[in-house]
Amino acid sequence: MPISEIVKKGIQRDAFLAKLARDKAILALRYGSHKVYDLTGEYAEVEPPEQFNRELKNILAEPRPGLHRYMENAGYIDTRTAVANYLKAETGLNFSLAEVIMTSGASGAINMAIKAVLNPNEEVILFAPYGYDYEAYVTNHGGVARIVPFTADFVPDLAVLEAALTPKTKVIIINSPNNPAGIVYSPEILKKIANLILQRSQAFGTRIYIISDDSYRKYYYGTTPCPWILNYYPHTIIVGSYSKELSIPAERIGFTAISPLCEESRVVVGGLIHANRTLGFVNAPALMQNVVRNLQGLLPDIASCRVKRDFIYSRLVQAGYSAVKPEGAYFLLVKSPIMEDTTFVSELAKVRVLTLPGSLFGAPGYFRISYCTGKEVLEGALPGLQKALAKYPK
Repeated sequence: MPISEIVKKGIQRDAFLAKLARDKAILALRYGSHKVYDLTGEYAEVEPPEQFNRELKNILAEPRPGLHRYMENAGYIDTRTAVANYLKAETGLNFSLAEVIMTSGASGAINMAIKAVLNPNEEVILFAPYGYDYEAYVTNHGGVARIVPFTADFVPDLAVLEAALTPKTKVIIINSPNNPAGIVYSPEILKKIANLILQRSQAFGTRIYIISDDSYRKYYYGTTPCPWILNYYPHTIIVGSYSKELSIPAERIGFTAISPLCEESRVVVGGLIHANRTLGFVNAPALMQNVVRNLQGLLPDIASCRVKRDFIYSRLVQAGYSAVKPEGAYFLLVKSPIMEDTTFVSELAKVRVLTLPGSLFGAPGYFRISYCTGKEVLEGALPGLQKALAKYPK
């Protein structure tokens, strides 16, 4: 076998995505790309804010010596200090640069965090629906994924979580606002999760870490502040993504930080820095570290995304679909009229509407829409969505 069994299984799982890319190309040739309604995007289709462009231009206009050279693996001190100050202001916790590491995007940060704390065959709990690659990140580092199913409103079932916790549990990954459902865990849910983990880990005599994927927290539509699990659980590693919040996904820039309340924070940071190097990231991109330094707290264009969320959600419900209205991110998880979600997604593709099956995210029987795209794409997709649903009368 020329490739590993784990990679072979991953390629098989990716087969649907490969077919989707081929179908999209064929449909675009046949009907024109403007008549193919692609709702599969992983990022908001908005341009970076002008502050980003201005900062980039200023840096390149007068580049400082050594701009493109290596720095310490954790990242530039001044950039990490800026991130720490932002986190301190947002959470009320006493963050310093010592708790912050700049990373090659959120994906790099999650892999670093898992590698830093996980031993082979220890367990990582994933709340369904979860990020498409989370399971692969766990197996990358010899872990075992344990899936906690969701309730009707996509909130974790705490009774199932309690049963899933074992002496082998080492990590729980939380993603709120969530990809693919766009739900946001309330402070009450986060408190219950935190208290349960503390109780069970004390009973086991173990340490359980939460990795909080906060990539979409600035895409939040609530009227109260988006809650932080950091404020309820001390052994938390958070992950942030400028790639998402500044609409620069291909630039691969993010950060990870350990709660200053974690008893072993210095040891964990050492593990994160080691993982950053040995996983081959070495350090986060130097140019982007310089750019984002002065952009802490900058909000993306969530107003337009909120308008598009309201538009597509209301139209889908009017058409007869069932969905939970997202509170954040830019994704909508919609109930398929048939349990075979890949079959229904294929039906949508026949009418030139491209979506992703929920089974990719641990949510069989659903399909995912990414709605922060062009308004004309959302409007153009509606007739196809209605036509496909009509094939399966209730």
